[in-house]
Amino acid sequence: QVQLQESGPGLVKPSQTLSLSCTVSGDSITSDYYYWSWIRQPPGKGLEWLGHIAWSGTTYYSPSLKSRTSISRDTSQNQFTLHLSSVTPEGTGVYYCARDQYYCPSSGCYRGVDYWGQGTQVTVSS
Repeated sequence: QVQLQESGPGLVKPSQTLSLSCTVSGDSITSDYYYWSWIRQPPGKGLEWLGHIAWSGTTYYSPSLKSRTSISRDTSQNQFTLHLSSVTPEGTGVYYCARDQYYCPSSGCYRGVDYWGQGTQVTVSS
């Protein structure tokens, strides 16, 4: 059973950098063909994908946040970390880490999450 656990501050001031870590158990973050993602949900809104770090270490970010987002990893700790700079109150929400992968039925391939962390509330406020 794969488990993901987010950790980090619950309160961040505007303009600061938010750093959240996700510790993974039950699988290695270097296992082939898995993507390790960060996703957030602002209050009353839908899920927003922020970015991922792939099994290979390659990263990819949401175009709308690319200039402020980075994801790193520590393979010795089996952990990956989100850094989101210059946060604003619009960054308030629940932040999730997740594992996702490609599924390829006969109808075509798509990405889907198979394991989620429980989520951590982040409030951006002075």
